[in-house]
Amino acid sequence: MIKRIIPITVLAFSCIIASCEKKPLLSDYVDPGIGTAHSRWFFYTPAAVPFGMAKLAPSTDGHLGNTGGWQAVGYDARHTSIEGFANFHEFQIGGVVIAPTVGKLQTVPGALDSVESGYRSSFDKKDESASPGYYSVLLKDYNVKAELTATKRVGFHRYTFPASEDANLIFDIGNRQGESGYVKEASVTYTDDGRIEGWVTTTPVYVNIYQKGATVSMYFSAELDKKPTAFGSFVKDTVYPDSKTQTGVGAGLYFKFKTKEQEAVNVKIGLSYTSVENARLNMENEAKNMSFDKAHKNATDTWEEYLGRIEVEGGEYNDRVKFYTGLYHALLGRGLASDVNGAYPKNDGGVGQIPLNEKGKPVHNHYNTDAIWGAFWNLTQLWAVAYPEYYSDWIQSQLLVYKDAGWLGDGIACSKYVSGVGTNFTSLAIAAAYNCGIRDFDVNTAYEAALKNEVDGKDRLAGAGKLDVEQFVNRGYSPYTTGLSMRTTPEGSGFGASHTMEYSFSSFAVAQMAKHLNKEDDYKLLSKLSEGWKTLFDPETKLIRPRDDKGEFIKDFDPFAPWIGFQEGNAIQYTYYVPHQIDELIKLIGADDFNVRLDSTFQISQKNIFGGGETIDAFAGLHTYYNHGNQPNLHISWLFNFSGKPYLSQKWVRAICNEFYGVEGIHGYGYGQDEDQGQLGAWYVMAAIGLFDVKGLTEINPAFQIGSPLFDKITIRLNKDYYPGKEFVIETLNNTKDNIYIRSIDVNGKPHNTVQLPFSDVVKGGRMSIRLSDTPNTELNK
Repeated sequence: MIKRIIPITVLAFSCIIASCEKKPLLSDYVDPGIGTAHSRWFFYTPAAVPFGMAKLAPSTDGHLGNTGGWQAVGYDARHTSIEGFANFHEFQIGGVVIAPTVGKLQTVPGALDSVESGYRSSFDKKDESASPGYYSVLLKDYNVKAELTATKRVGFHRYTFPASEDANLIFDIGNRQGESGYVKEASVTYTDDGRIEGWVTTTPVYVNIYQKGATVSMYFSAELDKKPTAFGSFVKDTVYPDSKTQTGVGAGLYFKFKTKEQEAVNVKIGLSYTSVENARLNMENEAKNMSFDKAHKNATDTWEEYLGRIEVEGGEYNDRVKFYTGLYHALLGRGLASDVNGAYPKNDGGVGQIPLNEKGKPVHNHYNTDAIWGAFWNLTQLWAVAYPEYYSDWIQSQLLVYKDAGWLGDGIACSKYVSGVGTNFTSLAIAAAYNCGIRDFDVNTAYEAALKNEVDGKDRLAGAGKLDVEQFVNRGYSPYTTGLSMRTTPEGSGFGASHTMEYSFSSFAVAQMAKHLNKEDDYKLLSKLSEGWKTLFDPETKLIRPRDDKGEFIKDFDPFAPWIGFQEGNAIQYTYYVPHQIDELIKLIGADDFNVRLDSTFQISQKNIFGGGETIDAFAGLHTYYNHGNQPNLHISWLFNFSGKPYLSQKWVRAICNEFYGVEGIHGYGYGQDEDQGQLGAWYVMAAIGLFDVKGLTEINPAFQIGSPLFDKITIRLNKDYYPGKEFVIETLNNTKDNIYIRSIDVNGKPHNTVQLPFSDVVKGGRMSIRLSDTPNTELNK
């Protein structure tokens, strides 16, 4: 045998090379394209930072708008052409489009099936790249490379043109985009100092439903780094050469350039919801002298920090892709609505001012937000454990609206009420945050607002939702009234049964806050209301069944029928909507029957991919036993933790993670399901790390239920401003595809014989070890 001698210098060099190998970026696991077939307007906005205002993205059909305000529109993975790049993407908010073209000037967007009919270009997927904070694509018909990135309130566009005498940039301001609704008014000006500035005011569908007459306005101030050879304004397809300003529906500006081969034209655009001046200030503060590449790097670094709050290691590669894409969507939605100086849009259309600290900075931010319906089974749990500072800001945003308008809003668009589902869970989310120790907000006002939300129906605004809450308080249930169809009034609701379940749960949550604050009378009242669900429990069918205004169970009861007493669900699904008193529901049904029924639900539902099957429709699963594509069912796979068979929760949660969630454009969050600004993504995150609370952290001393983690090691980095611990580590032993059951649990080196883990133990920091097996441990306590 001949021994090979390797020189020491070579060994040293090899060690240097090995040590310099870069650890993969967490953002590399994120695929923004997952689930983009049939997705909402705000879903695909890769050029953004976490919770940002500037959310830049390509639009394949955004100019079409949508009739109901919620349908899929904007970017669709199945489309092959792009019309332009919008800067605002939020729930009920969208607009300010920039589009590069070459050749003939066109000022209206082309149709999907007719690229040449307006400004629009075909593209190939191979020429498209998207990652957190960045997007690029080659527009084939113009041979223009488009690139996008952003800071919190500033968008960056870089368009690299071919050699041309006819390179164009279109600023389309006065036309409908996405969920924004019709344009009421618009204005755009090319200023003497070379800025493009203006605003657009829209009338979103949901704003019109919940706050009639209110509008949403978007403001901008943009800079070009190249002087145009010509410019003009337009109103739809009517062009006004040399015109520097235009107003009205359809208003916009165009700019023409002479470009060399591979010459880039950069656009920097400050955004605001309060004024052009503040849009300019936001750009000055966040992006003065900042290049596109620097903004891109900063965005990537920001995403790494936010994604790194929960670091997972090991497990299947596709599970890491699902995990970080889900976390990305949870951090992408519900973005900034206030400016760097603390100005924010008020509910009445005016401009409010957030207080400033001793350094002249706002003491908190204000955010737009989709409704919080169902978010206690995903987003608020994630916020509480890893992003408490955002949770606090979210609450303070809601309190601004309460102080301005007198009622909490469930969803808000520039502080305008957009309840979405006609109910209101903001009070529950406030109470849960308080229970978790997040209390750096005006607690007295928060409690006042939360209590009012639960018990007060007098002169209640439509935007506050729960118009039938007085019926619930007086009767113990909200009556189902057939003539109301999908409407809710002070006399009752077409969704009376689901409202009863929801109001019972939120009453329980606020009761716990009342107990914390020694509000004994309120605690007793709210605790009594929390049992309202029992008035609808039908002992014959052992299901929740709507009652009419005479107190009678409805006739011809079909447990699978959605919309008849139940919003976006049916009696089979909503019967489990008793998370706060699940032990009592189990007793009423009987533990054995409960387990058989629930287990059968998942056995049957697995054949339909736990929801709507492969039907590309947001409501495809409403007639089924279980519908993971919508909110009312998102807790029930975890209910076995309360019925004596936690191993069945471990089994079915894993199955949902593996089968409902995918890594494709069409099969992402189910097939074309409604992800609602991060809710389904956040559910996957919590399920994948094995921590979830059926009660949404609403108990006075909240606890997670422990599930079967998908990864070998999970490190949750805790916010030291809120929690005593530095990090909480979860490690799994024997973690394989087949080992889905928990064999044993150790917490900080000590045996832990229950699947309940106090929230306080997590945020103290420490280590939990979970040994997995391919056989259930039937001795593990609930």
